[in-house]
Amino acid sequence: MEIKIGSRASRLALWQAEFVAAELKKFFPELEIEIVKVHTTGDKILDAPLAKIGGKGLFTKELELQMAAGKIDLAVHSLKDVPTVLPEGFKIAAITRRAQPFDAFISNKFLTFDALPKNSIVGTSSLRRAAQILSLRPDLQIKNLRGNVETRLRKLDSGEFDAIILAAAGLERLGYSSRIGHLLTEIIPAAGQGALAVETLDDTEIFQMVEPINDAETCMAVEVEREFLTEVGGSCQIPVGVFAQIVGNKIHVRAVIASIDGQKIVKADEIVPLENVRGLGKKIAARLLNSGGRNILNP
Repeated sequence: MEIKIGSRASRLALWQAEFVAAELKKFFPELEIEIVKVHTTGDKILDAPLAKIGGKGLFTKELELQMAAGKIDLAVHSLKDVPTVLPEGFKIAAITRRAQPFDAFISNKFLTFDALPKNSIVGTSSLRRAAQILSLRPDLQIKNLRGNVETRLRKLDSGEFDAIILAAAGLERLGYSSRIGHLLTEIIPAAGQGALAVETLDDTEIFQMVEPINDAETCMAVEVEREFLTEVGGSCQIPVGVFAQIVGNKIHVRAVIASIDGQKIVKADEIVPLENVRGLGKKIAARLLNSGGRNILNP
C-alpha cells in the first residue's frame, strides 16, 4: 500500500512528517510513504504577527484542501497549530507522545531570562509568550519574530534581538539543543505544545491505520488543554496558555489568561484524580473566566 503524507515545507515540519512515517512503518513495514510539501497561508505571510492575520487554521487549511481533493491521505501538524474545531469530515486520528512541552530561552549575550537588562529586546511571534514575559518583566521590549526556526536563530545571531523565545521541542528535533539557555517552566505552554497531530478524513481506512501510533496518556492530557481552549475561545489571537500533565493517578493542570501587556493576569494550578478528568478543562476555564478572565479577553 502507498500513502501520501502532507506537510508544511519547513525543515521542522518535514522532520515531523518523517517521524510519523517512521512510526507508521513500525506497524506496517511494507508501507510505501511519500511526503508531499504544501505551502500554507501562515508560511507565506511572514511580515505580520500571527494574531493580525488570522487564527490557527493558517497552518492547516491548505493541507485539508489537499486531503479533500485526494492529493494527500493524511496531514501532520504541530498540535498547538490545530484549531479545536475541525472542518466537517476531518478528524485527528492520532496524537504522538509529547516531547518537551516548554518554551526555551535563547540568547548569545545573557545566560538567563532573569539576567536580561532593562529594555532588552525579546523576540517572539506569540501573544501567549509575550503576555507572560511582560507579566514577569514589564521592563522588557517585545518585538515580533516570524519565520522558521533557522530564520529566527539567524535574526538573533545578526543582533536584532537580545534574546528570543522558541518552543524547546522544535529546537531539540532539529538538533539545536545546544542553543537552549534554559527552559522557561514558569511560562505556561500553548495547548498541545510538544505533541504532533495526525489529521485524516473521518471513517476511512487511513484513519484506522493511523490509530496505533496514538499515545493514550498524551491524548488525555491534551484533551483537557483543548477543552479549556475551546471554552475560552482560544486561538493565536488571545494570550492564553494551558498545560496538563499526568503524574501517577492524578492530573496536574496549569492555565493562564493574560492581557496583551501582561498587566492583568489570572491563573489556575490544580491537581485532581484522573477519575475526575471529564470536563476538567471546561471547569478550569469557567473558573478563570469568572475570576477576571472574561474582562481581560473582552475589555
